[in-house]
Amino acid sequence: MRTVFILVSGLLMFASLFFYSRLFVQHFPGAVAWATYAFVALWLVATAFNMWVGISHAGYSLRDELPIMLLLFGLPAAVALVVHWKFA
Repeated sequence: MRTVFILVSGLLMFASLFFYSRLFVQHFPGAVAWATYAFVALWLVATAFNMWVGISHAGYSLRDELPIMLLLFGLPAAVALVVHWKFA
């Protein structure tokens, strides 16, 4: 269940950054691109931190945590890049 919450929070975080960046497109045409790439970088840090917590505090191994981290990072990052490619 925690994985679903983190996944949904990543998608909501991207959606909020995307729509907020659309407000600045008139004066800063690259706002959507900056928001997308900033989201991908921040989301990588957040999911890496989540993996570190799982390994160091919850007792999971890297072998257990790596597929979850790849899912948690990959899905929202892929959605962000596809939305950027289609709408920006």
